[in-house]
This record gives sequence, structure tokens and C-alpha cells, in this order.
Amino acid sequence: MCRHLGWLGADVSVSSLILDPPFGLRVQSYSPRRQKHGLMNADGWGVGFFDDGVPRRWRSTAPLWGDTSLESVAPALRSGCVVAAVRSATVGMPHDVSATAPFTDGRWLLSHNGVVDRSVLPLTATAESVCDSAMLAATVFSLGLEVLGETIAQIGALDPDARLNILAANGSRMLATAWGDTLSILRRDDGVVLASEPYDDASGWEDVPDHHLVEVTAQGVTMTPLDEPKGF
Repeated sequence: MCRHLGWLGADVSVSSLILDPPFGLRVQSYSPRRQKHGLMNADGWGVGFFDDGVPRRWRSTAPLWGDTSLESVAPALRSGCVVAAVRSATVGMPHDVSATAPFTDGRWLLSHNGVVDRSVLPLTATAESVCDSAMLAATVFSLGLEVLGETIAQIGALDPDARLNILAANGSRMLATAWGDTLSILRRDDGVVLASEPYDDASGWEDVPDHHLVEVTAQGVTMTPLDEPKGF
């Protein structure tokens, strides 16, 4: 149910992260290797990056594998912070651009890989779409990224069947949760990749344990087990 990728480090091209790798998001849109729910991610894609601290987005409802416009432009798009995703829409959710990650509050870019019962989420008028991922993103934004781990643990307690892998970045900081689905990390000399699954077979990829929060900054990487929820 969706695949996503985040980058924090030196300026690199969007193409080098999602199109060029042998098992990047383009391949994951039609043939993911570790996806447990769904066979492909053909319901759209989105790329977000930071331009002088401002989040920019390019989103589409078309399958990533057939988008020649992105293939043409992606080598020229460069940033030190990128959040990208390919979508497999939850049954019953809308199929439009507003339902496609990454979502934003004007400061952060956020993607959700998974599914959640919308009835357990606090009501918010700021969601970009009525889809579960957009409503979850609005909930995270409203409560603040500083308490991302606590928020995910609370929602997970209310919906035991939820899969709540979040990937968020603000240009200088990247956060992710592993909750019910796969997440991997690659520490490169020029930065850090967080991804639903490795985009190549390099030996440096590490699996993030389930129910963990990952934080990436210029100072390094930290992984923290998610605590028991205390309630909203």
C-alpha cells in the first residue's frame, strides 16, 4: 500500500533517487520487492523537495512508470532534501491529486505508507483530501512533528490494524516511523536515504525495526522505540 523515499544530505538530482536506481520508485510502482499489501502502485506519484527552504511539490494521478515529463525534468531538479512516493490507493479512497503524497503544511513534506481507519483520527479542517493518508497527515501537522512518535503510537492503539509508516522532512531534518510495514535506511557519504524498500542491492542498507522512530539531522541518525500511548 504505497512506497516512499526520503533524502537528506548534499544536493542531488531527483532522478538519481527515484528513476535511475535499478529498483527505485519507478520500478516499485509496478514491481515492488518487499510490499506486503497490494501488487503495484499505479494510482499516482508525488515528489517534494526544498528550494531555499520552501517546500515544492509535483504530483500526478498517472502511474510513475509512464510519466515522460518527470523523466525529462527530474535530472535537472536538485535538492538536499526530497520526499517522494508512489501510491496504491486504499479501497474507497478518492483518486485525485489532492490525495497523493507528499502532503504539506507549508513547512513540512509528509508521506504515509499504510492504511488507517479515519474514524479514529481527530477531526481537522486542514486536510488536503478526505483520504485516510491526507487526514493522518493533517493530524500529524496539527499536533506537531515534535510528538510524531507519540501520535503514531496513540493512533496505533486506537486502530490495531493500522499501518502507520510516516516519512516527513522540513529541509534540515527528516523523521520516519516504522509501524506495520517495511522501512530501510542507507547511510551514504553524502547523506541519508530512508525508503520503504532498498532501491538497489548495495550492502549498506539496514532494516529499521518495527515500532521505531527514526530522526536524521546533520548531526547523525537516531532510532528510538515508540513508547506506549498516553492518549490524545
